[in-house]
Amino acid sequence: MTRRGEHRHHAVMPADAGIHVFPEGASKEDVDPGAPLRCGRDDMEGAAGMTPRGLGGQDMAVRGPSVPAGRDVLKEARNLGTTFRMTPSTDIARLIAVMAALRTPATGCPWDLEQDFASIAPYTIEEAYEVADAVARGDYLDLKDELGDLLLQVVFHARMAEEQGLFAFPDVVMAITSKLVRRHPHIFGEARDLSPDEVKGLWSRIKAEEKAQRRAERQAAGLPVEEHQGLLSDVPQNLPALTRAEKLQAKASTVGFDWNDARLVLDKIREETEEIAEALDEGDAEHVAEEIGDLLFVVANLARHAKTDPEEALRRANAKFERRFGFIERKLAESGRTTAEASLEEMEALWQAAKRV
Repeated sequence: MTRRGEHRHHAVMPADAGIHVFPEGASKEDVDPGAPLRCGRDDMEGAAGMTPRGLGGQDMAVRGPSVPAGRDVLKEARNLGTTFRMTPSTDIARLIAVMAALRTPATGCPWDLEQDFASIAPYTIEEAYEVADAVARGDYLDLKDELGDLLLQVVFHARMAEEQGLFAFPDVVMAITSKLVRRHPHIFGEARDLSPDEVKGLWSRIKAEEKAQRRAERQAAGLPVEEHQGLLSDVPQNLPALTRAEKLQAKASTVGFDWNDARLVLDKIREETEEIAEALDEGDAEHVAEEIGDLLFVVANLARHAKTDPEEALRRANAKFERRFGFIERKLAESGRTTAEASLEEMEALWQAAKRV
């Protein structure tokens, strides 16, 4: 997916794998294979700003007899009128190297260089939704591409963090693998043959221990720590509102703060709609918005009781509306008309017809 305000990156891709620098106008066959410049673990620091740590300690070959070793290869290539070529690879190190090249000052991509964590975060969310969309459509060719776009977001954030001395991509991998091993002692440890309920209880204890450790780490690093870590404090603020509503209520239910029957939630929905009607009668827009928020919150809880994802349910409703409205447009177009030219009564009749299709 092309990012807003950004061009697609086009690279010259030779058939073999690797990073190569050739004198301008020359091919790889013109370069003396006996005079390679190899940037390994000890001298990777100067290669496009890529550190051994950021590349997982893997070597990358750079060829070109006129490019000095131990220097910024991309910059030297530009100065000497040479061509920088990056080949695709199945190795994650190549993706990390591409990102490092795009973020290298003076020689990288202007759009990539001006980004920061805050400006990239919306794209991260967007790419996650595009993965979900590909899954919902059952389009696994798109899924492959969208997963790649999402992986790029992880690499992008990790690269920016590495530039600031915060952490690097290997630290991200270490963090998630450590978490998975730690949270599955029934697989990787001594706790064997547990029932699903026992696994759930084990997870709760482990997550509580992780919270305490994270709090200690933040204090040691001089980072702000909430004095009161309530039951709901670990529900992320930036989740979609319906999803966050469902998760907040699910958390509260773990201590018994919940209805024990979905029909009681329906009663609450009726109560909220009556309160909306009263607010509308008052003509107070702020009060109306508050009551509509309360209604949506309770509807998310009803979805939880019905074991339905409220976001997915709403996505399906959106798709249904699009299909039916499209039916109206097509039927009107058959008679040479548009929705702007049709009456509400005509469109309602077509809507009812669409429901029967």
